[in-house]
Amino acid sequence: MFRALLKTPYLRTVITYRPNSHVPQISFLARHLTHSTQIKMANNSDAEWRAVLTPEQFRILRGKGTEMAGTGEYNKHFGKGVYNCAGCNAPLYVSDTKFDSGCGWPAFFDAIPGAVGRNVDSSHGMERIEIVCNNCGGHLGHVFKGEGFDTPTDERHCVNSVSLKFHDK
Repeated sequence: MFRALLKTPYLRTVITYRPNSHVPQISFLARHLTHSTQIKMANNSDAEWRAVLTPEQFRILRGKGTEMAGTGEYNKHFGKGVYNCAGCNAPLYVSDTKFDSGCGWPAFFDAIPGAVGRNVDSSHGMERIEIVCNNCGGHLGHVFKGEGFDTPTDERHCVNSVSLKFHDK
């Protein structure tokens, strides 16, 4: 079993790699994540969120919006590192799980264990699975299953670039 220890001045978190989870080994330290950031951001009011997010980030992360396909900064980005939540800076995805799905948004086949939550989204006359940051509840996008991509999970986490911040290794 592989273990990566995320160290910060106020928080120590262990992320465990389980061989059957299909998540590549996490061989990095997540950056800029502090205990005070987690607690404060989880309880922010809309006014506090508006003070720290751009209008577009607020529309997507807090209002469950979607950026236009093909416009996001991370759609065709394939650097090595970690994709964090743009709202609270919690680590969400490692670059080893990113793939080019051709959908117009960044696509990942799996998240860092425990980082992303799933909710049923019945808006727009259909049922989808919304994905959110488990730390701050920010809207990331949606997850789709069974599309036939050659990935270990046969899932596509379709994530808005605006919801992410990339930190290279």
